[in-house]
Amino acid sequence: MNRVGGKSNTGEGGEDSDRWIVNDPNLNKRSAIKQVASGRFGVTAAYLANSDELQIKMAQGAKPGEGGELPGHKVSVDIARTRHSIPGVGLISPPPHHDIYSIEDLGELIYDLKCSNPKARISVKLVSEVGVGIVASGVAKGKAEHITISGHDGGTGASSWTGIKNAGLPWELGISETHQVLVANDLRSRVVLQCDGQIRTAFDVLVAAILGADEFGFSTAPLIVIGCIMMRKCHLNTCPVGVATQDPELRKKFEGKPEYLVNYLFLLAEEIRTEMAKLGIRKFQELIGRTALLRFKPDPNNPKANLLDYTMILCNALSLRPETNIVGGSVSHDFELDKRLDNKIIAAAKSILDGTSNKPIHFDLPIANQDRAFGATLSYYIALKYGEEGLPDDLIKIKFKGSAGQSFCLFLAKGVVVELEGDSNDYVGKGLSGGEVIVYPPRDMRPDFKSEENIIVGNVCLYGATSGKAFIRGIAAERFCVRNSGATAVIEGVGDHGCEYMTGGVALILGTTGRNFAAGMSGGIAFVYDV
Repeated sequence: MNRVGGKSNTGEGGEDSDRWIVNDPNLNKRSAIKQVASGRFGVTAAYLANSDELQIKMAQGAKPGEGGELPGHKVSVDIARTRHSIPGVGLISPPPHHDIYSIEDLGELIYDLKCSNPKARISVKLVSEVGVGIVASGVAKGKAEHITISGHDGGTGASSWTGIKNAGLPWELGISETHQVLVANDLRSRVVLQCDGQIRTAFDVLVAAILGADEFGFSTAPLIVIGCIMMRKCHLNTCPVGVATQDPELRKKFEGKPEYLVNYLFLLAEEIRTEMAKLGIRKFQELIGRTALLRFKPDPNNPKANLLDYTMILCNALSLRPETNIVGGSVSHDFELDKRLDNKIIAAAKSILDGTSNKPIHFDLPIANQDRAFGATLSYYIALKYGEEGLPDDLIKIKFKGSAGQSFCLFLAKGVVVELEGDSNDYVGKGLSGGEVIVYPPRDMRPDFKSEENIIVGNVCLYGATSGKAFIRGIAAERFCVRNSGATAVIEGVGDHGCEYMTGGVALILGTTGRNFAAGMSGGIAFVYDV
């Protein structure tokens, strides 16, 4: 995909850091799209920094509303290392993102990811379903720059049969509805629209474009090109051609070559050009939304087919709002990144970030709740230069006083220590990547104030943390340390669903826990001392 100028997607399984190193452009293994899904497997500061696009997978066509599961026998040593988990132990991808329970939460995650890699395009993957157009409008208003509509025909080895057989709709319905609703609300120019789900031929691409798509995702066809024979045994680890297996003997049978995929995409492009010429279309953008080029042609041998009504699907979106700009991505979102608190630290720590100095520096600053996602952009520059290793211990120390905003110390990289005298909103230490976070109440509180009886940080703290330390004097709200895979946390109490789906790390709770504590936990250690 890199050879032809396309983009490959990691999926939600993370990516080995060795693939980011590109010595030969013709052997570039780096996936341009890094996916952020509910399991947050391997989502670190360095993983996010080494991407061109960050995709939030809200749903997938083959399993809408359901999570995936990687059986334990497929979790090899390499996969466990990439996912920060234990070899041989099955991995669950929960149905929901634990930090998304409203469209505002999704908007916050979009902002979080933009801060964690300001150069990346932020994408949201939705499933083709009734009402997806309304959802896509909310996503566009949440400042997503790219939306994928996934059709039900797409496949995944981690999907259940109930999802494959009974959920989702064809991409044609989803992409048509999404394009029309976005145009009707003057939002189409803000996002690039993509569709996927068994798109294989030039005909598929042309129909998708005419219904409103700018970009197209291919998966099954490229797999077949490089050797997949559709045995549908991906989940059993017994793929006879070595595509979807971690068995070293079966993997020896894999005979695919990059040239096969390059050739397929080249021939596909040639066929698309040929069909465009027949239609009298010079530029691909001229196809987008031109539904007049499609004609309803029912099967003459099936009288019931004549009863189908394609009027709504083939409605020209511009008839809903004439003269609207429908060039996807032509209007950019303003994330106001120039106003971020990180910028002060980045400017002052320039010599450390460019590698010319190793002299420790210290900051003492106020913070307020409009300062969201502090630490994400600082960690981005650290990860770009130093990768997963980060900086030497305690090289950058920051002391804050006040009430921090959402996603405080997001994806904080190793070598950065942040101390907060005050309190914080939701998502403290989300995706912690080696940094250290310390939160405690103001020193001037009244003498009878008991930190062990008061909430000091909000929901979903340390969600998806992979390494680092957090010391919190006080209680956290719900979903503390969900999907922690390597961080060490000490706190005086947590709400419901604490330590859910943990695969690594240590959580020491010096107080009470709420309901559903440690549910789905497959690794790591959780100590509870109700003192």
